[in-house]
Amino acid sequence: MVDVIMSIDQASLIESKSFWQHAYGAYTPNPPLMEDLKVDVAIVGGGFTGLNTAWQFKKDNPNARVVVLEAAIVGFGASGRNAGFSTKMFGLEPEVVLLRWGKQKMIDAHHYLKLAVAHTRSLIEQNNFQSDYQHSGLVRASYSKQQLGRMKKTYEMFQKLGIDGDMRWRSAVEFQQDFHSERFAGGIYESDTGYLNPCKQVRALKSLAESANVSVYELTPVTSVETTSSAVLVTTPHGKVTAEKLVVATNAYSRQVPGPARLRSRQYPLWTYQIVTEPLSNGQWASIGWKDRQSFGDNRQMLHYFRPTADGRIIMGGGDAITYRTEPMEEVSAPAAWRHCEDHLKWIYPQLKNVRVDYRWGGPVSVTMDSAPEISFIDGERIIYSGGCFGHGVALTHLNGRTIADLLEGKKSELTEFWIVNRKSLSMSSDTLSFLAGRVARQALKSWDWWEERSLKK
Repeated sequence: MVDVIMSIDQASLIESKSFWQHAYGAYTPNPPLMEDLKVDVAIVGGGFTGLNTAWQFKKDNPNARVVVLEAAIVGFGASGRNAGFSTKMFGLEPEVVLLRWGKQKMIDAHHYLKLAVAHTRSLIEQNNFQSDYQHSGLVRASYSKQQLGRMKKTYEMFQKLGIDGDMRWRSAVEFQQDFHSERFAGGIYESDTGYLNPCKQVRALKSLAESANVSVYELTPVTSVETTSSAVLVTTPHGKVTAEKLVVATNAYSRQVPGPARLRSRQYPLWTYQIVTEPLSNGQWASIGWKDRQSFGDNRQMLHYFRPTADGRIIMGGGDAITYRTEPMEEVSAPAAWRHCEDHLKWIYPQLKNVRVDYRWGGPVSVTMDSAPEISFIDGERIIYSGGCFGHGVALTHLNGRTIADLLEGKKSELTEFWIVNRKSLSMSSDTLSFLAGRVARQALKSWDWWEERSLKK
């Protein structure tokens, strides 16, 4: 009976959860861990952070023994579900980060993310990843007069901080010429960003790590983590790993990783949802403009994000962020969120009112109490944890892998000096309080958006 239950659970983990996984096609996961191992570095989580860390560390230390333990399959989590934006967005909102952390740390964060976008692009090009990468820029859009006023102040803040090098202000007229929609009130064009197919990317990273002799075990949940004076003991259903150091690279899924209490209180998962249309015809693309195929983010409090795909579809996501009391790996449908995404896309582009939605999905993103990501040591320096991407983790997690590899070696570098490393973030020790605070914040932000958009025709 145990074997039957395991096979049913494993079948659920292998099922396509996102459009990216569905479009990828047949995927055969690696076998689970079935023996006891002694290694130099064990990494829990086979996403962007974990696989980048494994490859970078192994490349620097060819004789090191490195394993990656993935509870589901590579591509199951955020690294196979996200919208694929490789941008310089950091934390919750620029103004909040500036208020909480100050000017210099805001500038340092921008510099780190600029390196991260370049690092991600270089990794793709140097290793010939077929992940549909496009370095086509990001558009930050406003819909109402009030939103436009806020965005103008944001742009002026970027200018004052000297981090606006690839940004240009565009009026409503310029927006509407480029994107053939009367909904846009103006905003910012940002050129030095890109987007990719996240499922293709994370599975290419798996292959790259394996080419360096990293062992990747899928369908291998961790059931306990214990620290001793000389090692970290990681237990899985069919084998134990004794590691000199452990990296917990599970981001929004970290509350399901057993181990030190401080590990589980670092962040909280918020769910966001996405849809993807059927492929648009050439005539439909011509009707909406968008000839440079940039990605989009608006400056609502409950922001939307949208972008083209390589096969001519449009992905639309956001508009809400929902807290649940279920575990992050449990799938929760959200028909209202999916309807909202479709309605919003067709509100921007009435030309697409008859376009079919082909796929709907969602996933959790990792947030922290103090509005910024972190890379922290837990219980001394044997355990390293990374989280708090706020849904902006594609480029960030790729570079974080390089940073964590340096930390594992005890190496000081420009990256390890970045202020998110080993900072003392605020704890989210109570699940109930975190859940309630999330619900209150969500309603407040939705009310803010309603107020700023009350004059718009919906």
